[in-house]
Amino acid sequence: MPCLPAGVVLFERGWLSSNNLLLTDLRGTGPAALVDSGYCTHAAQTLALVDQALDGAPLDRLLNTHLHSDHCGGNAALQQRYPALQTAIPPGQAQAVRDWDAHALSYAPTGQLCPRFHFDSLLQPGQEVALGAGHWQVHAAPGHDPHAVLLFEPSWRLLVAGDALWHNGFGVVFPELEGASAFAEVGASLDLIERLAPATVVPGHGGAFDDVGPALERARRRLDGFVAAPRKHALYAAKVLLKFKLLELQSIPEAELLAWARRTPYFQTLHARHFTDAPMDAWGLALVEDLLRSGAAAREGTLLVNR
Repeated sequence: MPCLPAGVVLFERGWLSSNNLLLTDLRGTGPAALVDSGYCTHAAQTLALVDQALDGAPLDRLLNTHLHSDHCGGNAALQQRYPALQTAIPPGQAQAVRDWDAHALSYAPTGQLCPRFHFDSLLQPGQEVALGAGHWQVHAAPGHDPHAVLLFEPSWRLLVAGDALWHNGFGVVFPELEGASAFAEVGASLDLIERLAPATVVPGHGGAFDDVGPALERARRRLDGFVAAPRKHALYAAKVLLKFKLLELQSIPEAELLAWARRTPYFQTLHARHFTDAPMDAWGLALVEDLLRSGAAAREGTLLVNR
C-alpha cells in the first residue's frame, strides 16, 4: 500500500462499511475531519477507530462523498458522540435529508438501514475545503450515484474517490437500476480522474493504490462490458444487494432472505426489467446459488451464512 501524507490516516474497513479517512494537521492540534462513516451496524467500531486515533481529542468535521448507507450510516452515532461536529454532504440530496425521505435516499429501495442524521453545510463541486493539512478540491462524480463527489488534494496528488473508482472497478451504477441512463456518467467520471492525474487513490472500498492508470483501464473495460450487456450489470447489482444484506446479518434462514428480496423494491424492479424469463422466487434462488458457488455464502442447514 502506498504511503499517505502525514496527518492522513486510512481506516480500511471492508464491504459492509466504506473506508474512512481521518485528516488532521501536522501538529495534531487543529480541527480533525473524517470522510465517510461506514454502515450503521459498524458504528461502534467507527467510533472506536476515531477515538483511538484522536486520543481523546474531538472530531470537528464529517464529510460524505455520497449518501449510500455504507458511507453515511455512522453519521448519527458520530453526531451524538461529538455534539459540535459539523457535517457536510453533497448538495443533490440536501432536501431529502431535511425531510428524511428514505425512498429518495435509497434506503427503502435497497432494504438497507441508515439512522437519521442532519447536515450543516454542502460540498459544492468547484469549491476548495481546508481539511487537516491539505486543501481539497471538490469535484462532481456522477455515475454510481448521481450526487457523488470526489475530493482531490493537488499538492499531494491524492484522490478520495468514493465508489467512482476502485482498484478493480467501481460501484453498482444505481441510476441504471431505475431505468435512467448513467453509464456515460461513469465514463465521464473516469475521464475526470484521468485528467486530475492522481498519484494515489483512496477508494471507498479496498486499499489505497498508486497504479492508477491500470485501474482506470480495468474500470473502463468493466464499463464497456456493462454497456454492451446491461443485463450483466443488473445481475451483478442483484448479487451485490443480496450479499450486502448477508454481510449485515451474517446469518439468516434462507427462506427469510428470499422473502426479504421479494419485498425489496430494487429486486422487484430488477426482476421486472431484466429477468421476467424466470418467476421471482426461482430467480431469487438462482441468485443464492450464485453466491454459494462463488464462496460468498454457505448453507448450514436452513441457514445462509456469510463467508
